Amino acid sequence: MGLVLGYFGVRALLAMNPGNIPRIGAHGADVTMDWRVLGFTLLISMLTGVLFGLIPALSASRSDLSIILRESGTRSGSGIRQNKARSLLVITEMALALILLAGAALLIRTFAALRNVDPGFDTHNVLTMNMSVTGPRFEKTAGVAQLVEEARRRVEALPGVEAMATTCCLPLEGGLGLPFTIEGRPRTNGPYDGGAGYDLVSPEYFAVFKIPLLRGRMFTIHDDGGAPGVVLISESMAKKYWSKENPVGTQITIGKGVGPEFAEPPREIIGIVGDARNGGLERDPGPIMYIPVAQVPDGVTALNARITPIQFVIRTKVAPFSLSAEIQKQLREASGGLPVGNVRTMDQVEAESTARSDFNTTLLTIFATVALLLAAIGIYGLMAYSVQQMTQGIGVRMALGASPGKMRRMVVLQGMRLVLVGLVIGVAAAVALSRYMASLVFGVKTSDPTVFLAGVLVLSAVALAAAERPALRASRVDASGAVM
Repeated sequence: MGLVLGYFGVRALLAMNPGNIPRIGAHGADVTMDWRVLGFTLLISMLTGVLFGLIPALSASRSDLSIILRESGTRSGSGIRQNKARSLLVITEMALALILLAGAALLIRTFAALRNVDPGFDTHNVLTMNMSVTGPRFEKTAGVAQLVEEARRRVEALPGVEAMATTCCLPLEGGLGLPFTIEGRPRTNGPYDGGAGYDLVSPEYFAVFKIPLLRGRMFTIHDDGGAPGVVLISESMAKKYWSKENPVGTQITIGKGVGPEFAEPPREIIGIVGDARNGGLERDPGPIMYIPVAQVPDGVTALNARITPIQFVIRTKVAPFSLSAEIQKQLREASGGLPVGNVRTMDQVEAESTARSDFNTTLLTIFATVALLLAAIGIYGLMAYSVQQMTQGIGVRMALGASPGKMRRMVVLQGMRLVLVGLVIGVAAAVALSRYMASLVFGVKTSDPTVFLAGVLVLSAVALAAAERPALRASRVDASGAVM
C-alpha cells in the first residue's frame, strides 16, 4: 500500500509542475521508481518492523511469571508509566511533528507574504518573448537599435497592442550588474563608488510595465547613438548613494576597468524611476541603472548577443496570447526571419519566480500533516493500550467511589503529560533548527513566536482528541466485572 500511495503521490506532486525544479524532465518524466530508493525503503521498513517487534518480545521473554501474576492482581493505574518505551516513542513523535509543523508554518507565512509583495511594476496583460540575434547585422549597437525600432513600429500598429519595448533581462529573473563611479566625488573606498543592476532597455519599457517616473525625465527616441550618454536610476540607488541629495544632473561612469567592452565616457543621470524587484519577489529591490538600448557600447552589444537573447515585452489591451501569433510574425519579419521563442505572460513569469518556494511549502505541509497523523495515532494507541492494561485498577477505583468523570480526567491527564514533554522538546529543537531555514523564508522571522504557538496549539488539540476516546472508554468500565 505504501509503494502504491508513494508512486501516485509523487505523480500528483509532479503534476503541479512548479516550472523550475532542475533534473525532473518535462512533466516529471525523469522521475521514476529508482531501485536503490526502493531497496532502501524496503530495508528500513523491515528493520523497523523487526526492531520494534523484537523489543517487546525480548521484554516478555525475560519477565518473571510470578511477578506478572502478582502485578495482574494489583495493577492500579500506572499503565503509562509501565510502558516507558511506548511513552518515549510518543514523546519523540510529538517533538518531530512540532518541528515539521513549525517549518511548514514558516513556509506558509512566506507563501502569504510573497502574495502581498508589490513587485514595483504591473504584470497584467504583458506578453513576453525572446529572440537570439545573430549575424553581421547585429554585431553593432546601431543594427540592434534599428531592429528594436522596426519591431516597435510593426507591433504597435497591431490592433490590441498598447506598447512594446525590449530589455536584456525580464523583471524577477535577475540580470546583469556593473560597478560605477560618481564623477566629481573623491574615491574613499577603492576604485568604485558602488555597484548596481545594469538593464538595457528601449524607451517604452517603463510605459509597458507602468514603472513611474519620480524625478527628471524618461528616455526618448532622441537618446540614440548620436546623443550624449544618459542613464535612469532606481529610487533605491538614489537613496543609497546620494542620500538626500538630488542625483539628477550628476554624471557617472559605468563599468570602468571591468573590460574593454564596457569602456565608455560618463553618462548623465536624467531621472529617477520607481523600484522594481528584478531579482525576485523575495528580494528587496536593489539599485538599478537603466541604459537606452541605442546607447549601449558596441562591445557590450556583441557580448550580449553571445550570452543572452533580446527580450520583447508587449502590453496589450486584450488577452495577451490572443495576439501572440501575429506579434511573432511581425518580429520575424522585422529581424529578417529570426525565430521567436519562450512566449509567456508576465503573470506566468511571476508565478514561476515563486514556484520553488510554493512547492517547498506544499511538500513540507504534506510531511507535517503526515507527522501530525502519526502523532495522533501514537497517542491514541498508547492511551488505548494503557486503558486496557489498567482496566482492573480503574474498576477497583470506581468500586471504591471514584466517579467516571474522574477516571476520564485521569487518563487524559496522563496522556497530556507525555504530550507536554514532547512539545517542550519539540519547541526547543524547532527554534534551534529553524535558523537553517533563513534562506527559504520571506516576510517572517524564523524565531516568530506565533509560528511555534500555533504548532503547540494544533498538536495539543490533536493529542487531546486522540486521548479522549480511550479516556471515555475508561469512564465506562464496569466496576463489578473489572474487579471480578
